[in-house]
Amino acid sequence: MFTGLVEGQGRVTAVEKRGGDILFRFHPLFAFEKPEIGESVACNGVCLTVETWLPAGPEFTVFASAETASCTNLGALRVGSLVNMERAMQMGDRFGGHIVSGHVDCVAQVESMAEVGGSRRIRMAFAPEWSGEVVPKGSVTLDGISLTVNRCGEGWLEVNIIPETWRVTTAAGWKPGAAVNMETDIIAKYVKSVMRPFCGGAGQGASAQNSPESRVTMDFLLKNGFGL
Repeated sequence: MFTGLVEGQGRVTAVEKRGGDILFRFHPLFAFEKPEIGESVACNGVCLTVETWLPAGPEFTVFASAETASCTNLGALRVGSLVNMERAMQMGDRFGGHIVSGHVDCVAQVESMAEVGGSRRIRMAFAPEWSGEVVPKGSVTLDGISLTVNRCGEGWLEVNIIPETWRVTTAAGWKPGAAVNMETDIIAKYVKSVMRPFCGGAGQGASAQNSPESRVTMDFLLKNGFGL
């Protein structure tokens, strides 16, 4: 499990394609202490497993399957590319972001960027079926960065990126059209899964309020213990 608080960036030093699979070698650009073979590292928000550690680099290798490469932006990485990195959370660590699984839901695209005070306002477009898992003031993970959703709608969301996040992550390299890994809030996933039987069997990403067969009403919620 991760928190979406990026520890630092890493640089791609080698890309070995094996059919649809890819073996990456990364050079961490921050203190990567006591590495363990088999540990999980989120790279641009994708949970990957350390296969080898090369202390002289220092560098480590990870394997991305064809499925992972096809569902994320990792397939576009080249030698010299930068990625956001976060090692898996340890029990007892300070929890400063939100629950991040490292399992990317979709690849979003940067639609627009604007400076607002000292921050940057970023608007992202994504497949509309994920809209039911994105709510205002909720959490979203973009390339491994835990961010708060300011505004959202069907197939889009807006976030603010503060100067510190801009400085220490790859967000500073985003441009309109850039592909960004997106993971929705896992709590929203569970809520939607629990409510699905009461919402006419709404499919993946479909919101209950948009389902013509929805049986969720205020009366239903009150009778089932959801009263104020």
